[in-house]
Amino acid sequence: MYTCAKFVSIPSLVRNSSRLLCRPVSASVLNSPEAKTQQTLSVLPAQNVLSQIASRGFQTTAVSRDIDTAAKFIGAGAATVGVAGSGAGIGTVFGSLIIGYARNPSLKQQLFSYAILGFALSEAMGLFCLMVAFLILFAM
Repeated sequence: MYTCAKFVSIPSLVRNSSRLLCRPVSASVLNSPEAKTQQTLSVLPAQNVLSQIASRGFQTTAVSRDIDTAAKFIGAGAATVGVAGSGAGIGTVFGSLIIGYARNPSLKQQLFSYAILGFALSEAMGLFCLMVAFLILFAM
C-alpha cells in the first residue's frame, strides 16, 4: 500500500493524470511506435518512463476496435431476440381470435378489432427491438 502511494504521488504523474488514466500502463509503454526493448525500459529511471506515459495521448488500437465490433454484434443479436417474441405474440393473438370466433360467432367484428389492435401492438414491439439493433450497429 505504501509503495502504491509513493508511485501515485510523483509530480509529473499527478499533473498529467487525466491522460494517464485513459490507457493502461502496459498499453502506453509497450504498444507505442517508439517502443523500447525490455532492457532499455529497465535502465531508464522511473521519472522518464512515467513522463512518457503521461504525455502520450489516447489511441484506439486494432484489438480494441475488434472487441468493440464484436460487442456491437453481440448486442445487436441480443436486441433482435425481441423480434421472435413479436412473431410469437402475433401467432397468439390470431390463435385467440380463431378460438374466440369459434366460441361466439356473433362477436366477430368486435373480436377482429381487438385482434388487429393486439397485432399492431405486438408488431410495434418487434419493430422497436429491430430499431434498437440497428442503432447499436450503426449509430454507436
